[in-house]
Amino acid sequence: IDVELDALLALRKELNSKDGADYKISVNDFIIKAVAVALQRHPACNVAYTDDAILQFKRVDVSMAVAIEGGLITPIIKDAGSKGLAAISADAKELAGKARDGKLQPEEFQGGTFTISNLGMFGVKSFNSIINPPQGGILSVGAGEPRAVIRGGKVTVATIMSLTLAVDHRCIDGALAAGFSKELKAIIEDPIQLML
Repeated sequence: IDVELDALLALRKELNSKDGADYKISVNDFIIKAVAVALQRHPACNVAYTDDAILQFKRVDVSMAVAIEGGLITPIIKDAGSKGLAAISADAKELAGKARDGKLQPEEFQGGTFTISNLGMFGVKSFNSIINPPQGGILSVGAGEPRAVIRGGKVTVATIMSLTLAVDHRCIDGALAAGFSKELKAIIEDPIQLML
């Protein structure tokens, strides 16, 4: 799916410019929170497949792909659905730093209920990620860029980001994936929902 980022970017700018703010919220922090909220609204996508059962999780623990020497590791923002943007931002920065320094503890990268892989900062427009078993899904996040869009029959410019969702159809079918994607798009394009 393609999502418009302009409202999110304006909210990010406003939050980061607050006097005395001890945080700098990234677009990725917003995506983590948006995914967590969308999974809370679509709990059938917050699942894992095992040989014995499909596990449905009450808590949303978002794994985020971090590049390290020799590959990737996926530290976990635990209970991302109940955290605010500043807390998610602090967790993400701390975990990414620990990952790059090789100091993550097993409980900080093993588990997770859903993964996000973001290559937008490298200018990658769109890509497909491979699901981390036993998780049911992974979201690939591309770069936000100005693109022509049509509104009211007129061409205008908006900041657009492409998101690609991969799911394990043994536990998340296409209709469930589409519902989650539609919800995620709605949240990102109206980010005030993240404050509720």
